[in-house]
Amino acid sequence: MTNDISKADHAYDLLERMITFQEIKPGSMVSEGTLMELTALGRHPVRSALQRLSWERMVEVHPRRGIIVPPISVEAQFKLLAVRRTVEELAVKWACLRATPVQKQAMSALSVELERLTGAGDMIAFGGQLKQVHKIIVEAAQNEYLQLSMAPLQGLSRRFWFANINDPDVELKRASTLHRTTLLAVAAGDEEAAVTASLALNDYLTDFTYKTLRTNVAL
Repeated sequence: MTNDISKADHAYDLLERMITFQEIKPGSMVSEGTLMELTALGRHPVRSALQRLSWERMVEVHPRRGIIVPPISVEAQFKLLAVRRTVEELAVKWACLRATPVQKQAMSALSVELERLTGAGDMIAFGGQLKQVHKIIVEAAQNEYLQLSMAPLQGLSRRFWFANINDPDVELKRASTLHRTTLLAVAAGDEEAAVTASLALNDYLTDFTYKTLRTNVAL
């Protein structure tokens, strides 16, 4: 059972990365067999991963037809950021109050790693660290219902961001600074600073989306 769970998590991580970084193109339809080949994993872990990705709205599963990766929508990004703003503010507040010493140490370590990866310019590795940042803050909030709310909001907005980066040096540095500020504020138990940092991150993502919209209109 443990091995099956581990394989399912691995399949999820691989497929989520492929979708986020457009190794599987938006709007494309693929078969379960193709995904098994891409991940080098069996039917059960791939199906488990697809169930999770479907719930997070990363894919649409159509029985007997295939799996569709939905196109990335500017309009959807604005909608989910509006919800993410409020939910993430609540998450950092609770995390400030409830984070364990081990979690606080992990947040400090993640902050250091984010800074290192910013200079390396490795977007895939940076994306992996962003997932860890989102995960540990939600876990520290110690509310499983909040976790259910945050996963799709963060995953979909992360996907949009990576798909529309034109200048990785600038955007990774900005995102790193904002996430690191949030992490360190939560690790210090500074609720006011954590909320301010969380809202600043949402402002940045909203401005980034407007910039993407203007670029698309210009084209």
